[in-house]
Amino acid sequence: MRSSTLQRYWPRPYYVGARKGFTPFLEDNEPLRPPGGTCEMGDLGEQYIGKVSGILKNIVETQKAAIGEAATVIAREIANGKLIYVFGTGAHCTRAAEELFWRAGGLVTIAPILDAGLALIHGATRATMTERMRGYARNVLDYYRVGQGDTLILVNSYGINSLTIDTALECRDRGTKVIAVTSFEFPKGVPPDHPARHPSGQNLHEIADIAINNFVPFGDAVVDVEGFPFRVAAVSTIANVFILNVIVSNVVDRLVREGRKPPVWVSANAPGGDAWNKGFLAEYIGRIRHL
Repeated sequence: MRSSTLQRYWPRPYYVGARKGFTPFLEDNEPLRPPGGTCEMGDLGEQYIGKVSGILKNIVETQKAAIGEAATVIAREIANGKLIYVFGTGAHCTRAAEELFWRAGGLVTIAPILDAGLALIHGATRATMTERMRGYARNVLDYYRVGQGDTLILVNSYGINSLTIDTALECRDRGTKVIAVTSFEFPKGVPPDHPARHPSGQNLHEIADIAINNFVPFGDAVVDVEGFPFRVAAVSTIANVFILNVIVSNVVDRLVREGRKPPVWVSANAPGGDAWNKGFLAEYIGRIRHL
């Protein structure tokens, strides 16, 4: 691949200096991968699973107290007949709300906030604009009737955009407890004047009632490919979903220890699933907006 071809696809401002010691332009007839440097699929898979495993291990070893605190709050809310709201305030973070909702082995009492403005099906660039829109959060919370005494799990891997920060601040004003799943590390690499940031420069993990670190690194992607200047293969969805399911497991454990029947969905594709779920559907259709 010639240097002119590389320049066409990787404009200089975007990749020069992207990785220390990497030469972005290749000489004519120079192979994209350095001589002797080949990456088999297994090697890259091992690299990725190693990075992912390291992040999950960090979560288990360091976030036990925060996860336990979150589980205690949620278990108490369920025991009191309350719903648990979940809002992923980013195009890919919406998967967090979807992961918890109507999920085999998941809590019945999850009330997801699924706003169309963040859905990639309606446009990726539109979702980014929504993430950065001031004042949007208030209308969303009003629509889902989130208010005094409620609990909301707020998932945003980076924890810096306007929708995320406005949601946390609006919940504070409403008397809604916020359990945040976010990165404590990622915001450190984002300048105060970056357009993705909330004008206040605040970070989600600093203003939530309970903050759980997902250890997503700056840039999100973690795999190095020889001959390419940027890392690939993001980890945020895996980290977020892992944390949420660990929370669910701890909530169910607390309810069982208290002698309560945990409200948990069973797969509708498994024998007995429909019969188990029938009673929960009768109770919660009408209470949970998207059920």
